[in-house]
Amino acid sequence: MKILFDQGTPAPLRHHLSGHSVDTAYERGWSQFTNGDLLTIAEQENYDVMITTDRNLRYQQNLSDRQIAIVVLLSTSWPRIQLQTDHIKAVVDGVQPGGYEEVSI
Repeated sequence: MKILFDQGTPAPLRHHLSGHSVDTAYERGWSQFTNGDLLTIAEQENYDVMITTDRNLRYQQNLSDRQIAIVVLLSTSWPRIQLQTDHIKAVVDGVQPGGYEEVSI
């Protein structure tokens, strides 16, 4: 799977998502995009999943017509996220196109 990390997603998480191709919005030069524009460009670039820490994304964007899956981490704390990497990987592996999943941390 091709995965995009939004701004708040801790980059070290990428090392725990083996078997997937992971980029960050920052690395792609997409830091200036708002969530709607970021989702659109990510879909155009054939990303399968966007991982974000933005809890309000589903309230700010109409996700019903999206093909990209959204995984929301309910924490920005890397030490806390690090303890849940197996669970996060399982969620990422199981999310369906256009799906939305929140991961309690």
